[in-house]
Formats: sequence, C-alpha cells, structure tokens
Amino acid sequence: QVRLVESGGGLVQVGGSLSLSCVASGLTFSTSATGWFRQAPGKEREFVGGVSRNGENTVYADSVKGRFTISRDNGANTVSLHMRSLKPEDTAVYYCAVRPLYFYGIVPTNTAGYTDWGQGTQVTVSS
Repeated sequence: QVRLVESGGGLVQVGGSLSLSCVASGLTFSTSATGWFRQAPGKEREFVGGVSRNGENTVYADSVKGRFTISRDNGANTVSLHMRSLKPEDTAVYYCAVRPLYFYGIVPTNTAGYTDWGQGTQVTVSS
C-alpha cells in the first residue's frame, strides 16, 4: 500500500520561506515521478511543480516559477518543495503525489497524471 506523508507546513509571513517534505513508502520511489499540488478554499487542486523519477527534469507552474524549487532524494524516498518569497495567494493545502513511470524524464502536470496522494499539509501566508 502506497503511503505519502507530507510535513513542514505552517504559518509564514509574506516574503518568507518554507520547505515541505513528503516521505513515500509502499512503492519503488525511484521509478515514480513526483508532483506537488495545492488547493485553496473554493478552488480546484492545481499543479505546483513536479520532478521526474531520476530527478533530472523539473517542471513548475508559472505562478511559482523562480520562487519554488523541488528536489528529491531517492535513497530516502523523499521529495521536497522549497518555497521562498511567499505570497498570500500561496496559501493552500499542499499535496504530494506520485506516479510510477517507465520513462525517466516525464513529469505529469495534472491531477489525472498521478496515482497516489498524500493527505496534505496546510501552508498559510499572512500579510
């Protein structure tokens, strides 16, 4: 059974930084692309960014490009989302997701592209 556990969420001021982590179990993490999504109240879940199974390819939503960075450690079954220059509109529940993939460089960019999800962690950016 695949299990994804996010951590690191919290309250941060505008312009601040925060890092989220997601630890995976129950799957071969090194053969899975990994994505981060977020969902604000009343809005649909949206793609934030993702990383290919080998870590060589990353994709980001335009809204976070240049501010957020994704990294992964296949030895620790962990993917991280490093966020800086946070804005109030970054407030949301953040979810990590995985998708086993044969091809090394692919990063799905929508919710349908992922097979398993974590429970989410709340990030609140206060002004």
